[in-house]
Amino acid sequence: MSNPIYTVSPPAALPATHGLRRWLGHLDRGLTVAIESGAALLLLAEIGVLLAGVVSRYVFQQPLVWSDELASMMFLWLSMFGAALALRRGEHMRMTALVSRCAPGTQVLMETVSLCASLAFLLLVIAPAFDYASGEAAILTPALEISNAWHALALPVGVLLMLTLGVLRLLTVGRPRHIVAALLLTALLVGGIVAAGPWFAGLGKINLVIFFVGIVACCVFSGVPIAFSFALATFGYLGLTTFTPLEIIVGRMDEGMSHLVLLAVPLFVFLGLLIEMTGMARAMIQFLASLVGHLHGGLSYVLIGAMYLVSGISGSKVADMAAIAPVLFPEMKQRGAKEGDLVALLATTGAQSETIPPSIVLITIGSVTGLSISALFTAGLLPGMLLAVLLCAVVWMRNRSEDLSGVKRYARKEIGRLLLVSLPALALPVVIRTAVVEGVATATEVSTIGIAYSVVIGLLVYRKFDWRRVRPMLVQAATLSGAIIFIIGCATSMAWALTQSGFSQDLANLIGNMPGGALGFLLISIVVFIMLGSVLEGIPAIVLFGPLLFPIARQVGVNEIHYAIVVILSMGVGLFSPPFGVGYYSACAISRVSPDAGMRYIGGYLGALLLGLLAIAAIPWISTGFL
Repeated sequence: MSNPIYTVSPPAALPATHGLRRWLGHLDRGLTVAIESGAALLLLAEIGVLLAGVVSRYVFQQPLVWSDELASMMFLWLSMFGAALALRRGEHMRMTALVSRCAPGTQVLMETVSLCASLAFLLLVIAPAFDYASGEAAILTPALEISNAWHALALPVGVLLMLTLGVLRLLTVGRPRHIVAALLLTALLVGGIVAAGPWFAGLGKINLVIFFVGIVACCVFSGVPIAFSFALATFGYLGLTTFTPLEIIVGRMDEGMSHLVLLAVPLFVFLGLLIEMTGMARAMIQFLASLVGHLHGGLSYVLIGAMYLVSGISGSKVADMAAIAPVLFPEMKQRGAKEGDLVALLATTGAQSETIPPSIVLITIGSVTGLSISALFTAGLLPGMLLAVLLCAVVWMRNRSEDLSGVKRYARKEIGRLLLVSLPALALPVVIRTAVVEGVATATEVSTIGIAYSVVIGLLVYRKFDWRRVRPMLVQAATLSGAIIFIIGCATSMAWALTQSGFSQDLANLIGNMPGGALGFLLISIVVFIMLGSVLEGIPAIVLFGPLLFPIARQVGVNEIHYAIVVILSMGVGLFSPPFGVGYYSACAISRVSPDAGMRYIGGYLGALLLGLLAIAAIPWISTGFL
């Protein structure tokens, strides 16, 4: 997963010329440090609990019956702490393509409005959140036999922390005139929508268009974080057009955020940071470069192969690309590669490797649709390999005339030495995938095996382990995963509202009656998810539309595992396609290359991806042949 790079810098802080602003700054920093420490400790505890569960069950044949329950409880607190930190840092996923085109003063105002809109939702939901937690107090958990309020309280406490940090951020970095204007605009919009409540009551299903198309689109394109855009639309729809108790929204958020399989998200993000810090990623790349670096376009093949090996482990495409690009790009430029071609290839390898396990997107789609994570892991390998081969074909065609006169060709002895050095790193993906397939650990637990393996290899083999970086890495993993999980919670609530409105049945009837049967349904899905991927990114689109479209796929005779792979790759193509795909701009930011430079080169790579995607859609065996 990656954050959009259409990022507007936050308003410059006003000088701390009086005591109030200075005091607010100290409060903000103190509260942030406390939440960061809590999140880091929770993530460490999660790793310990899950790893203990694996060892106890697999080694001693004595499962810890309480481990999953405790891990799930801590996970919701970790997610809410991470979501609060993401709000504090401005790292909730959002799209600011339109905002970035505005004049600087307008950008600052829109940034402030975006934050005020997020705060408006938090104010609206805090009372229902506490009501929901109090209703859960009488329920005892089955294994630990403690009140479920310990679990449910994470939601109102997290909302309160987000609200506090959001207000502090507004007061410490906002300009007074922008704050006043943003608050007035937000109050007018919210008040106007609430006042129109009686009018909405008579519109029936037109309200779906008003709230879930109109309001969501306005919020998203205005730069409001995607999670809060979903939440505001859902809250408004249920509160103004139905008699549904608003605690239901919080309950659906809890349901969406509490799938234990989603605990893999922060763990794999932390694992990805570990393999970069311990030098494992660099070792893999150096070995691959020694094998094919002397060929025409050789380092481009290394880039494709490295993304195939590393992708999915971190949970963030930005992290995957950031681990590889700085190692390869200087040498590639020295050999005459054009920077536009480099960034285009980097972006398309991000899309190509979306289905490589242990992809967070695979884990997410399994959690929201009930599909087997192990089956998805197995199904994703061959499609990713097919797309990699097609990208290699484009690289070969473009680099047939490359000058290799100054390129070093490694001797067999040197290649052997680099192979020995890289073997522990190359073994990590194999260890992870084998542990899942052989039943040693679940898709959630296997990340802890990878973490333990990486720590041991970093300490004993590569001897490159910076203990000072561990806490920031834990906080970074918690923050990124908090942003992801909060989107899933808000999108789950929105999907429930859409389902209860009868929209899912209407959609099923519409798509089910379109010509073309299974293949027609797949082609329509490819177009839809490419568009969704370019605007919403993968995880929000999956959580929102997965529960609606997967039953339709089953109804028209499409294998659900096959459909999952097609959907993920379609969203990947959209995510990394200019001019709207935010992943493309992430690649440009990491490469320090102007987005304009890659535009003339990316067409051929995207053409290869689309050709492969159509082949995967038309030939189910590519996805399901090894199941």
